Amino acid sequence: MNAPPVVHEVNTLVWLNDVKRRLGGDGAYLDLRDLPKEAWDELAVPGADVVWLMGVWERSPAGRSIALTDPGLLDSFRTALPDLADDDIAGSPYCVRRYVADERLGGRDGLAVARAELDRRGLGLYLDYVPNHVAPDHPWLPDHPDYFVRGDQADHDRDPAAYIALGGHVYARGRDPFFPPWPDVVQLNAFAPQLRAATAEVLSDIGDQCDGVRCDMAMLMMNDVFARTWGTRAGTPPPDDFWPAVLTEVRGRHPHMTFMAEAYWDLEFQLQGQGFDFCYDKRLYDRLAAGEPGAVRDHLRADLDYQRRLVRFLENHDEPRAAATFGQEQERAAAVVVATLPGAPLWHEGQLDGRRVRVPVFLGRRPDEPPDVDLRTYHTRLLAAVRDSGMRTGDWRLLETTGWPDNRSNLGVLAWTWATGRSRHLVVVNFTAAPAQARVPLPWGDLGGRTWRLRSLMTDVTYDRAGDELMEPGLYVALDEWAADIFAVGPAEP
Repeated sequence: MNAPPVVHEVNTLVWLNDVKRRLGGDGAYLDLRDLPKEAWDELAVPGADVVWLMGVWERSPAGRSIALTDPGLLDSFRTALPDLADDDIAGSPYCVRRYVADERLGGRDGLAVARAELDRRGLGLYLDYVPNHVAPDHPWLPDHPDYFVRGDQADHDRDPAAYIALGGHVYARGRDPFFPPWPDVVQLNAFAPQLRAATAEVLSDIGDQCDGVRCDMAMLMMNDVFARTWGTRAGTPPPDDFWPAVLTEVRGRHPHMTFMAEAYWDLEFQLQGQGFDFCYDKRLYDRLAAGEPGAVRDHLRADLDYQRRLVRFLENHDEPRAAATFGQEQERAAAVVVATLPGAPLWHEGQLDGRRVRVPVFLGRRPDEPPDVDLRTYHTRLLAAVRDSGMRTGDWRLLETTGWPDNRSNLGVLAWTWATGRSRHLVVVNFTAAPAQARVPLPWGDLGGRTWRLRSLMTDVTYDRAGDELMEPGLYVALDEWAADIFAVGPAEP
């Protein structure tokens, strides 16, 4: 069985600026064609299958101008980067003027070099697509006003924060129905057949340049969501949903192209059914951040085929840095969870080093932060151990734990196994801030009558245990607060 990909997200402009600073260069950024071998090597974190280069498309000058006058955005920029200069504000990568690789990165040629360099390291390339909106200076606006949700002058006069007048037309500003409109983007109409055809064409061109696409806020384009958001402004919903219509067309040209959805509101299953290979698992993130072992365990009772198509993460460019959100020990325990669950683990560039400052996506530079060497060592060992074990190609099973009438600390212990034809592995995590003890019955019926050795992949410590005990009452574990371990299970040598 092929395991879902391990994804490494990289904020492209920020990373390039950081590489140039470390090389002692002047000015902003580096062309993707000019990077040294060592820069590409550092993206190949242990176990990674794919690098998602976030923010490669041409950013909007009009959108940047709007950002420069927004007091709230400017405050967030200065919070992240106290020595902020105007040149640090590159504009939002989700306010796209054209789906053309930014010339600061070397344009289409630079992107081709990036793909080739990653391929040499056994890594695929993912890029972004924003289906819901475009920048106010996107060429579709003058050329194809029928692609957009429209209003009239009365709408604009009544609510200029929600509508924008451009080229003699009034358009709705892009929005998520639960938040105010975004001031720098214009809303596309998911019900417009011409827009669907144009979306498929753009995605097909993107597919010529990469192996997969992460679709921003994908659920906003679903027929029922779009109808609730826009009502009669969008017109009559077509009989077929947006994503099946678009993805079917794109896969006609790129049958092996991977589609990953940013998804919320418990719509992951529906988006999988509409053609996405993988969807964000924000619910798991929330439960890990809250430190709720019972909620995490219940979350993992979902259908296994569904879980294999979820993207598990502790941070990404939209979430706070994990090192600033989780306690130090809780973060390590949560990392073991994410690394060893079915699905596609996502690691964010800088996460493994313990970076704490979340850089707004508008910025092209980040502050200097000393790496947490201990955390980097821990992450590296964890990811390499999971990769080398091959466990994620096997069969996964959630385990129940048992305790005692006077000790219910077992409820904080999470456990699961992986098994292939050649290997067996056990993961145990105390996801609480107090010591915990539990019995963990192992699920393999052939354990009885012999001694088995459990070898920690994190410390190389070994334990020999009788197979009958491992099945019933189960392996006894005593774990410190937030302690986690991964064991290879095999017959003990005579």
